[in-house]
Amino acid sequence: MTRTIKTGLVGFGKVAETMHAPLIQQEPLLELTAVVERHQEKSKEDYPQVTVYKSLEAMLEQSDVELVVICTPNEWHFPQAKAALEAGKHLVVDKPITVSSSEAEALVKLANEKGLVLTAYQNRRLDGDFQTIQKLLNEKVLGNIVHFESHFDRFRPEPNDNWREKEVPGSGILYDLGAHLIDQALILFGQPKWVYAEILKQREGVDADDFFDITMMYAHTKVRLTASILMNAKLPKFLVLGDKGSYSKFGLDVQEAALKTGIIPGGDGWGEEPESGWGEVFLAHESYPYPTLKGDYPAYYKNIAQVLNGKEALLVQPQEAVQTLKIIEAAQQSHAEGRRVYV
Repeated sequence: MTRTIKTGLVGFGKVAETMHAPLIQQEPLLELTAVVERHQEKSKEDYPQVTVYKSLEAMLEQSDVELVVICTPNEWHFPQAKAALEAGKHLVVDKPITVSSSEAEALVKLANEKGLVLTAYQNRRLDGDFQTIQKLLNEKVLGNIVHFESHFDRFRPEPNDNWREKEVPGSGILYDLGAHLIDQALILFGQPKWVYAEILKQREGVDADDFFDITMMYAHTKVRLTASILMNAKLPKFLVLGDKGSYSKFGLDVQEAALKTGIIPGGDGWGEEPESGWGEVFLAHESYPYPTLKGDYPAYYKNIAQVLNGKEALLVQPQEAVQTLKIIEAAQQSHAEGRRVYV
């Protein structure tokens, strides 16, 4: 028998408000019943059914939620996740899951001991362009891949006044955007031989890194991952080179922008990119636009609900989150020591 799972959200900042809450609300087998907000009750404006708690401890003691979703600053993830697991709750933690791989491994061990689901929120596996690249590689359209580039750029010269740009554990663009790009690279290519990275602070008055350039080297493939907050020129989001041809794709997946404008996820046309945004395949004697697959963020929480009902395998395995953190740590070590770090 399929059952509905009562769900609690910890934190109601911008990411929780625009991303997690709408996606949870749209999943029929998840019921958003509780939110932790320390200073206000903003969540009740859109979700009047929820009970607002002033602390995670209060929610764990006083509510009957089965699934806890943690959307707080990264430095709080480990103690909050540990408390939720110890209270017997299944757990989704925003990426990359914790600040260190050792903390993540401790959470995996605890979840396994208690027989609980633990996973990281890696929604960008469900970007239409990334799924399109998986299809391209599976179909060998470009032959053997020798070079893969993924860029995640923004233009924000003035620093934001939030924790991501402060000098606190888990802040900076490497943890924020790098966690997505590294996860995608690991899905496509697996464990690299070595990592080399440059991680910089390029804007005045910023305490956390706002640029990175990471190389993940494989036997026959070079992977380059970059992100900048000072990129205002057009650069491909993805560039893939193979021995039969190349693929170039500009522009970000359309789902995040749709969520930010308040469009309800999962409706008609959800995740569909206009033809003008499609990438292009370049072969020896021809080139052609390659249709972008539909993105599907709602599938993330649908998977969680199905897993908790015993119907599906978990999309994002906790050990994959550990591996992403190990690459982040290798990148940090590489930058600090100015050398390749063999993993």
